[in-house]
Order: sequence, then structure tokens, then C-alpha cells
Amino acid sequence: MGGLVLVTGAAGFIGAEVALRLLARGETVLGIDDLNAYYDPALKQARLRRLEATAPQGAFRFQRLDVAHGAAMAALFQAERPSRVVHLAAQAGVRYSLENPSAYIQSNLVGFGHILEGCRHHGVEHLVYASSSSVYGGNRRMPFSEQHPVNHPVSLYAATKKANELMAHTYSHLYGLPATGLRFFTVYGPWGRPDMAPMLFARAILAGEPIRVFNHGRMERDFTFIDDIAEGVIRCLDKPATADSGFDPLAPDPATAAVPHRLFNIGNSQPIPLLRFIEVLEQALGREAIRDLQPMQSGDVPATAADTTALEAWTGFRPTTPLETGVERFASWYRQYHALA
Repeated sequence: MGGLVLVTGAAGFIGAEVALRLLARGETVLGIDDLNAYYDPALKQARLRRLEATAPQGAFRFQRLDVAHGAAMAALFQAERPSRVVHLAAQAGVRYSLENPSAYIQSNLVGFGHILEGCRHHGVEHLVYASSSSVYGGNRRMPFSEQHPVNHPVSLYAATKKANELMAHTYSHLYGLPATGLRFFTVYGPWGRPDMAPMLFARAILAGEPIRVFNHGRMERDFTFIDDIAEGVIRCLDKPATADSGFDPLAPDPATAAVPHRLFNIGNSQPIPLLRFIEVLEQALGREAIRDLQPMQSGDVPATAADTTALEAWTGFRPTTPLETGVERFASWYRQYHALA
């Protein structure tokens, strides 16, 4: 520990939880977020109020800032000189990338370039950044391992996340920047994103409205509870990436490198059928869902499953929260946040 930690996307689902945990252990955190209207900014503001209410005096500051604004990001790094960076700001969502590709290019590519430049020029000790399980794209070999190739993305969102991994590797190679990319698997829990299935389903179930169930329910997801995701992020932050001394350029391992860059899956390693997830959510909410079965959506994949042996070997941690526990905690928060009986 020591020095300032910059958390981008600090008003986001994962960013706010990571910032909370950093503050709880005595870190000083600067959070940035552009508070855009991709989903209701009121939820982002509520997450920020939670952060400000729990942070010790002077331990947390927030600036509204878009990572795609190069001059503003350069000025921020120059003025603040963070020792470590947790980069979680991004345009999220697979389906939205079909509607508004430019948002992904600006935030996920241009914005990430500005983060890398800031880290390069100001001696950042470690960059931890969000990738995604979506990089596995058309792969069907389960569970997904970091050693598998990720050459067949099926959405622009996935392509930008793979590009981030390549960009970070390049900065590690050229400038010795320690960087760790984390491939998140279907994150859910309290304070989640309204565009994701748990929130969409909960709202519709409690309103007595149909829920859209894609691919007629024949889908599996490695649902991973937010607490496990945040713990994994911090465990990785605490152990800066190093070069793999055993890296063989004649048989390169996609998960490691001859430079200080690492990639890790963070998932629960227990893929859950989508219909089972709905059943557990129905039980937690005390109401049945009206299922509207629909075909597969463009850019989607039928299943995800994480191999987290590399994460456990590196940090000693692997996600373990059972689905029933996580969904109950989510449902309890949802009712409270929305003041539902």
C-alpha cells in the first residue's frame, strides 16, 4: 500500500465496490467517471454518495471526467501522479455495441490509450484493467482458459476488450509498465447495472411484466458475485505483473509474456443454466416470472465458464459465493433500493 490509487469508472458497478474496499483498508482513492446516461445516472450518483459517506475524511475525492478526453487525462496524471491505477471505466454492454459502435471506440480504445500514456509518463507502479469473458467469442471449448486463443470476437465490445489486452502488452513491452488484465465473467449483485439480466428480470418480475429469455433459455453463464470480483481485483492490484521467466517464444503462452503483463479470468467456475438463475431469483423475490422466450441475439454466446486456476495460483484467491447466497443478497438490496415491499 501507499500513494494515491486512481479508480476510473468509480461510479460504476464494479468501480464503486473496488473503491469501497480500498478505502476500508486505508488507501487514498481518486475516483473519476463521466456519469454518462447509458443507464440512469441517479444510480451512479447513489453509488458515489455511498462512497463519500463511508470514506474517512480526505481519503476519497471524485472528479467528473471522460477518459476519452486526452488533454484532461494528461492534466489529471500530471497533477495527481497516482502510484497505482485500477481502470474500470468503459462503455459496457454487448448488445448496445451493435447500436452505438462509436461509443466503444471512444471510451474503450481512445480512452484506454490515454490511460496507458498517463501510466507510462508518470511511473505508475501497476495498472490493473478490466477485460471481459466476451473476448472468448466463438470459442466452444469449456471452461475458458487464458491459454486459449481469443481470435474470434462476436461483438465490437469483445473486440475492444481484446484490443485493450494487446495495447497493454505493448506498453509493458516498450516501457516496462506492469499491467494486469482481468476477464470478468457475468458480474451480478447489489448496486448492479440496470441493463444486465438480474436487474431487468427483477424489475419485470415485481411489476408482473414478461422477461425476455434469449435463445429460448438454452444459455449458461458463469454468474460471479460482485464481492468476489472486487476481491479478485484488489488481490491482483497487490501483486504487480512480472515477466514470466519461463516464457517460450517458440511456444508462446497467451496468458503470460516475457514482459510484465498478465491476464486472469475472474469467474465462479460454476456455469449456471439461465433458467436455473431465473428460478433462484423467483424464489428470492417470492414471485414467478412470465417468460417471453426469444431467439439468440446477435453478438451473444450460448455459454461461458471460467477456468480460474491461474488466478488462484497467482493470488491464492478464487470466487466461491454460491448462486443462492448472491441472488438473495441482490434481491434484498433491490427491494430496499426501490422501496418495494
